Amino acid sequence: MKHKAVLLDTSFFLRFLNDADPLFTNADNYFRYFLQQNVVMIISTISIAEYCVGDVHELPLKNLQILPFNLDHSKRTGEFAKIVFQNKNKLKLNQRNIIPNDTKLFAQADTEISIEYYLSSDTESYKIYLLLKQETNPKFQFIDLNTPYSETFGVLPF
Repeated sequence: MKHKAVLLDTSFFLRFLNDADPLFTNADNYFRYFLQQNVVMIISTISIAEYCVGDVHELPLKNLQILPFNLDHSKRTGEFAKIVFQNKNKLKLNQRNIIPNDTKLFAQADTEISIEYYLSSDTESYKIYLLLKQETNPKFQFIDLNTPYSETFGVLPF
């Protein structure tokens, strides 16, 4: 039996590894919850590349599975990117105009059977997810790090 898995994006790690960040507590609570519930935590090589403006050894790699970007991910990325670029004017992205890493990470989450969740604090990325959900209905759930884990999973935080 495959355990549930979550793909953690770069924004998660930026908050989780900075205890002064306003979302640190949420990130820490999600991390602990996933450990307690045996939810496999996955980091993409794409997120590692984005994070590596810092030191890769800061990442909690012993608790993570590393997911390389592969051919199946590439094909799904092309499908997602086509939808996003065709609808780019509808997205009203505030912070960026180019979205290739979002579609790559979403393609990984959608292609990998065990991944049920994608955790991020990136509101621009969420806009892209909503567009893809309208057009293709990806199989994974986007979790907003701004929402406490207890609310997302309907548990009492003891």
